[in-house]
Amino acid sequence: MVFRRAFDCLWCGRPWQVRAAEDLEGWAGLCPECLGKADGNEFLRMRLRAALRDRAAATAPTTATVAGSSVPGSPTTERAPLVAAGDWEDWYLRRGGFSRGPIHDGPWSMELEQVTGWLDKSVSGGVIVELGAGMGWWSALLAEKGELWLYDTDAASLDAARTRLMVHGLLAHLHERDPLAAPDTSVDTVFAAYLLGAAGVTAALRVVRAWLEPGGSFLFVEAKGGPAAPPIAGPAGPLQPLAPDTLRTAILQAGFASVELDATLSAFVFGRAVTPA
Repeated sequence: MVFRRAFDCLWCGRPWQVRAAEDLEGWAGLCPECLGKADGNEFLRMRLRAALRDRAAATAPTTATVAGSSVPGSPTTERAPLVAAGDWEDWYLRRGGFSRGPIHDGPWSMELEQVTGWLDKSVSGGVIVELGAGMGWWSALLAEKGELWLYDTDAASLDAARTRLMVHGLLAHLHERDPLAAPDTSVDTVFAAYLLGAAGVTAALRVVRAWLEPGGSFLFVEAKGGPAAPPIAGPAGPLQPLAPDTLRTAILQAGFASVELDATLSAFVFGRAVTPA
């Protein structure tokens, strides 16, 4: 999570402003009162752990690889920003125009933590391709698990992803390229967030299937919706929410051998599809 000097507490909604960049509240997005309750609440404990990790990473020496070339970093007296500000950052953090108030944003944050925990346990190494990586919200987690290749059409978003990776001292290959372009190799794992709902399920699954080796895995996160749910406003354009049963059928029809699918209470549908061995 990015450091913020002023914010509404993710748990109680109370406005808060920190005094210094070292203040843990600014990394956790929690007011002091809620941060002090972390021992008795799993969501608050997860936010505290993440805040400690991100604050430490932001002051660590860094090195990142971009499209095969090394970009060194070094510790400085100034804290480097975790990532350039962007619409996707606001989307995931429910800031600005994407905020719907504490009653809605608190559950969203808890469901996002649920999906993050699932992804952390689901990636098992090898070569990982992230399609439509954007500003790299998920990329740091993926880069810890294997050799990561990022694809996106937006150069500014890739610059933000590069910054995020460098701050965490992680390696990846970044490519400015259409995520729906035909692949030129095959890999162990493909990950995509909101690609199916933005680009169209059938077209996107066709490309993903072409990327994967026999027995390869497709990990995905999408907006959850009913069978006739209207599109919702996303950071880069309209996103089609996907009904879990409809998505499962589409994945199997695209030639995958199996699919494990789950959903949070309101916001996300996510899972793993495996190609035939």
